[in-house]
Amino acid sequence: EINFRFLRQVAFRYPGDTERLRRMSIIEEEGVRKIRMAHLCVVGSSSVNGVAALHSELLKSHVLRDFFEFYPTKFNNKTNGITPRRWIVKCNPGATALISEKIGDDWITDLTKLKALEKYADNAEFQKAWRKVKKDCKERLADYVLREHGVRLNTDALFDVQIKRLHEYKRQLLNLLHVIHLYQTIKANPGGDHTPRVVLFGAKAAPGYFMAKLIIKLINSVSQVVNNDPDIGDKLKVLFLANYRVSLAEKIIPAADLSEQISTAGLEASGTGNMKLSLNGALTIGTWDGANIEIAEEVGEENCIMFGLKTPEVEALRKKGYRPQEFIDSTPELKAVLALIESGFFSPEKPNLFAPIVEGIRGKDTYFLCADFADYVRAQGEASKGYKDVKGWTRRSILNTARMGKFSSDRTIKQYADEIWGVKPAERKPG
Repeated sequence: EINFRFLRQVAFRYPGDTERLRRMSIIEEEGVRKIRMAHLCVVGSSSVNGVAALHSELLKSHVLRDFFEFYPTKFNNKTNGITPRRWIVKCNPGATALISEKIGDDWITDLTKLKALEKYADNAEFQKAWRKVKKDCKERLADYVLREHGVRLNTDALFDVQIKRLHEYKRQLLNLLHVIHLYQTIKANPGGDHTPRVVLFGAKAAPGYFMAKLIIKLINSVSQVVNNDPDIGDKLKVLFLANYRVSLAEKIIPAADLSEQISTAGLEASGTGNMKLSLNGALTIGTWDGANIEIAEEVGEENCIMFGLKTPEVEALRKKGYRPQEFIDSTPELKAVLALIESGFFSPEKPNLFAPIVEGIRGKDTYFLCADFADYVRAQGEASKGYKDVKGWTRRSILNTARMGKFSSDRTIKQYADEIWGVKPAERKPG
């Protein structure tokens, strides 16, 4: 009945356009008849919003284009936010105390007041205190890793962190390909000037997601080789942390130097881990996707490390006919990484174990790893070089924290209340 009434409205607006009726129907009419839940939600709701500026634009221009044309005033944007009470006050008491000592504690309920930290970004004494807080957080995490995983971490190293659901579009695999490239680079010249790096993965995968589980296995297999190679030593450590969860995230996020936000452009709705890590002073290495775009706008592109194809470029390459082998052939580093995996080096007891991963990359490469690999390696080189500039890196870290005011869930919820729900906050009664 809902669909009947809705399609009658569509037919009045677009007489004779049966193709549009088919596309917009709440009932999927082809094959097995089923309910299109997203269509039902749009028709039945007074407001439809994306959770980042890019996400909202993609809803209007691609995902729900017909509905946006029909209901243009329903669509709006509400960029996600995170609660500072958990994601810095609780999880990073050292940073909280240092910030409050300088600017007071009003920022805890009005995150925009963090902006006052900007004036300390170049202050040598404050920078030193900032670095000590970060080092303390890294040592706490290192103690946990030694206790739970038996691996000793170099806390002077760049802590490179990717923590999120394990999904191919989030491209943990791209990160791992770079890890293998770093391994090959260090092996070729163990005495070279390499920036020490600790690469930490934290994730869970859906139970039946075969490829995600195989990627986890590859991360662990690479970890076994790298962490036990005497040529590598403290120059590179790789770990997939077991049982990723909120309480573990609370240990990892304050310790991170580099925040991996490397999804294929156009596929991440928003992300909130990117906000948590940036709020705690990690620099984002990321694609122009989800809320990464707005983070770069707020904290300054110079305080992030951006790379890769943008959404229109991904679409153009897809339409043109993407051939990953062309990128492999023109990128010797990528060719060498794939050859090492194919050789069975990381699974000598079962040399073909990771064949599905390599075949997926060489074949369709659905998430454009090959197209972005070279620029990702370039960006990672920028991160390694930047980390050696202690004062410059610290400055960028402080500015990331200072400029994250927009990304409080307080702001997000207020926007929902004001612009969608039409509700006002309850007044607090004295006493």
